[in-house]
Amino acid sequence: MAKNPRTDSPAPENGAGDAPDAPKVGKGAPTPSRAAQEAARKRPLVPNDRKEAARQARARSADARERARLGMAAGEEKYLPVRDRGPQKKYVRDYVDARFSIGEVLIPVMFAVIVLTFIPSTQVQTIGIFALWAFFLISVVDVIILGALLKRKLAAKFGADRVERVRWYAAMRALQLRPLRLPKPQVKRGQYPS
Repeated sequence: MAKNPRTDSPAPENGAGDAPDAPKVGKGAPTPSRAAQEAARKRPLVPNDRKEAARQARARSADARERARLGMAAGEEKYLPVRDRGPQKKYVRDYVDARFSIGEVLIPVMFAVIVLTFIPSTQVQTIGIFALWAFFLISVVDVIILGALLKRKLAAKFGADRVERVRWYAAMRALQLRPLRLPKPQVKRGQYPS
């Protein structure tokens, strides 16, 4: 028994259903010859205008770098380096950015001590050095407290068994001036993450 499908609808007349200038593609279109396929695939290995091609490549590369720079500054996950990726690192960044850390002003204090060393008085220089060391120790204590707080908060939010080691990451971010941090702070002061 032959499997010949029976059609109840009449066959369309030639050219009745097709657009006159639409080329047929896929099944129902004739297979292109090998010469036509090879001609379509052929591209020159070296462009005709090398300077123009190099200029376009440089422009594309610069555009991609600019997009990556802006994406990293904005905190977009796909543009962040591996050390900054993940929900826990984002939580740490937001928490550190929401709080005032004493270490933020460590660089300006160091600069002030350098200026004090130019004063010829030994007593002023000694006071400046002791003040710098005291400030440094206070900053270290502040960073240790920050690490303990973050460890507890991350365990409460993500589970105690899933907490990453983020103390060093938090400390390095807390010791930077706020405008120089990358990715840029996404929260305002006092706007702690939930």
